[in-house]
Amino acid sequence: MFSQSVFAEVFIPSQEYVGYYDHEGVYTVGGNVKNQNDFALIPTISITVIDGKNTLTTTITHVTIPPRTDIPFKIKLPEITGDSPILLEPKLKFAKTEKDPLSIMILYDKTLIKHDDGHVTGRIINNGNQTIFNPKVLAIANGHEKMLDVVSNIEYIEKIEPGEIKEFSMYPDPSITEDIFYYSCFAPVDSTVIPISTKKNGGDFDFRYDSGAWYSAAKFNEEGTTLTMRGYNSYPLETYANFEFPQISGKEKFNVTLNDKPVHFIQSIDDMGFWHVAFTVGPTSQDILKITGFEKGLPPITSKIPQWIKTNANWWSTDQISDLEFLEGIAFLFEKGIISVPSKEITVQSNWKIPSWVKTASLWWSEDKISDDDYLNIIENLVKRKIILV
Repeated sequence: MFSQSVFAEVFIPSQEYVGYYDHEGVYTVGGNVKNQNDFALIPTISITVIDGKNTLTTTITHVTIPPRTDIPFKIKLPEITGDSPILLEPKLKFAKTEKDPLSIMILYDKTLIKHDDGHVTGRIINNGNQTIFNPKVLAIANGHEKMLDVVSNIEYIEKIEPGEIKEFSMYPDPSITEDIFYYSCFAPVDSTVIPISTKKNGGDFDFRYDSGAWYSAAKFNEEGTTLTMRGYNSYPLETYANFEFPQISGKEKFNVTLNDKPVHFIQSIDDMGFWHVAFTVGPTSQDILKITGFEKGLPPITSKIPQWIKTNANWWSTDQISDLEFLEGIAFLFEKGIISVPSKEITVQSNWKIPSWVKTASLWWSEDKISDDDYLNIIENLVKRKIILV
């Protein structure tokens, strides 16, 4: 990892870093990470807010930023509730990696329009030769003198084929709509599902979600049958949420409520044996989400490696997700102590450069052609050889 003081070519400009209360009263922090190096990197951003007598520090891992590229970020901090919170200067570290610029381009033509109500519409095109799954577009909404918000496309884009053009629309938070002067720093990115771990019946329960909304404070009831979360959607359009849960009995029948009101949802199971619970999230909403119908206990222990990491390995080996999403799973293995390497074996000069044969090994592992232990040995060896930084 490297500090901002060592490499000034990676930084967050003060005029492109802001904290504010959104339309729903949730404290929101947004910024723009600039990478002016000739190599790609994965930034880690520490955000500190002084809220009266309390100080909150949150660390987030940003998406991979290709060489000479800017990519904005945004996070919500519901813990901040004071009248005059003070957002301190961010602290930035990063790990080197290898990633080519995304082949998705913004079409800067007459179709890129800022409308009278403050939202913007436009189009993207895939200039590459590979399908890109779950792309998103980020941008900065600016006032006359400073950045106001970080926005993203409101609609779900499942994939974009080579040569295909897709339309997108972005809406700023309603609290700053009237102050928007222009948009800048449009940045197509690979979207990532968000992993969450919470306690359930005395153990860890790992699941994931993909959504245009934001969820926090996941908690099971004492019986382990009801999962509660806080959800936020600041945009004036409805969006989607798709939760992925491991099976416990395989006979689960879920129900979903928002603020204790039943909502229509779709329950399905994917090819990897995971439950999916998907539903629509209303515009400019702040809800208490409850999902009931979980079986007591934890999923059967079939492997010391969570199934979602194996799923990631399969998707990565077939180019359905980015290197970053795959590496997030590998980092999880070290955080949980599933893999451990003596600190003397790790160097701050390591590169996140993954040999191509690792994709083949990942595919074999996802298809149970090699054992968990064999695969863990491969990953551990990559760290010992200083190819992967942990």
